[in-house]
Amino acid sequence: MSFRIGIIGCGAIGNVHADTAHASGLEVAGTWDLIPDRVSTVADRFAGCAAHASIDSLLASDIDAVAVAVSNRCHRECAVAALEAGKHVLLEKPMAPSVADCDEIIAAHAASDRVLQMGFVCRGAPVSQAVKQYIDAGRFGRIYHAKCAFYRRRGIPGLGGWFTTKAESGGGPLIDLGVHVLDLAMYLTGSHQPVKASGHAVSCFGTPIADYKFTSMWSGPPKLEGVFDVEDGAVALVRFADGMTLELNVTWAANLPEGTHPNGITLLGEKAGCHFDVFGDDLNIATEDQGMIADIKPYFADDRNNKDVAWLNQYRQFIEAVEQGVTPHADGAAGRRVQSIIDAIYRSSEAKAEVEVEA
Repeated sequence: MSFRIGIIGCGAIGNVHADTAHASGLEVAGTWDLIPDRVSTVADRFAGCAAHASIDSLLASDIDAVAVAVSNRCHRECAVAALEAGKHVLLEKPMAPSVADCDEIIAAHAASDRVLQMGFVCRGAPVSQAVKQYIDAGRFGRIYHAKCAFYRRRGIPGLGGWFTTKAESGGGPLIDLGVHVLDLAMYLTGSHQPVKASGHAVSCFGTPIADYKFTSMWSGPPKLEGVFDVEDGAVALVRFADGMTLELNVTWAANLPEGTHPNGITLLGEKAGCHFDVFGDDLNIATEDQGMIADIKPYFADDRNNKDVAWLNQYRQFIEAVEQGVTPHADGAAGRRVQSIIDAIYRSSEAKAEVEVEA
């Protein structure tokens, strides 16, 4: 079964959604964006794809599903509207800028008979799937600690645009990058009940905007007249009901010597541990064998371990959920769980104290 999908949001990530949906056998049938000039940038690339002047027009058209890839502030409004219109929804991360918004999306989903899947694309990376297989087979034993890192040296996205405007994004790298590794760590370990968080968020590099020197700016050059009122770095410690702890380090910009602070996830278990870069090709496992400490290094086929495969796997799960009527593992509860941690870390930073994570 192939179905028709609409793209809500035609920026960089919206284009990736459109390309991946098309590569997965779906018909990209309609587009809409808050910025009218963007709508045709996606629609013109696909035969029969209509450029809509409003979200209502798109949702009233003959589509079966939507991918929501607008600014974070608009996630709740767009996802709820799509679900109420009877469309399946693939919702980009983060689920929404607040737990309250997440709850509204979940309520709309519960009232529908549609699929709601979160865009936690890192779950589909081949290295992530390999780690999951080891863990599910019991090779790691009880995992008692996770260390999650997502560093950039000078990589504030679209400085002065919606990414760096709290009213639009909800925050900086914590809500932009942290969501990826927080979700992935919980997915891999099965630790799903965060109870307390202690965190600190800082802003050092984004102002004045004209003075910022960058190595990457994938969302466009700095907007000198724009806003930067979010953090550019954050650290946190999260405690879980099962005793696991999670350490989080995220930055958009930091004075880090190149190659000294690897991105990715480190997991420590009673039987084995590992480190891996989510989109890399290195998986290093430490364990015991025949009474000796042993290192295991799985190898992947050259064409398997990349972002394209992760995106295709994400869409494969979405298509299977729609066709088979099953709940995807990256469901609304997973999105809310991540946001509850994000909210707690921000509250902890403001209070300068450990806080409880909202259940």
